[in-house]
Amino acid sequence: MRIRLDRTLCDGFGICAKHAPGYFSLDDWGYASLIGDGTVPEKDRDAVMRALLDCPVHAIIYMGEHRPSDDTAVHQEAHEVPEPEPRTDGNEAISGFVR
Repeated sequence: MRIRLDRTLCDGFGICAKHAPGYFSLDDWGYASLIGDGTVPEKDRDAVMRALLDCPVHAIIYMGEHRPSDDTAVHQEAHEVPEPEPRTDGNEAISGFVR
């Protein structure tokens, strides 16, 4: 699994470092820092999920499951969907407010 820490949300409760000290450290003021790149192996998943769920300000963000890329795997390419053209009456876009 992968996580991210939003330090701008952290209020320094320190719960994350209590539950998963191998992934979170606290600075001199008690604010958390993420140790490593946010990749969590299966054996540490429970501790990190407990830290994520117990964070009172939701500063730890679940980024999904990390799966190593496989060169033989076929990846679907993202297709950009064009923005719809606004409906017009004459040469003026129709909006929800009145002049």
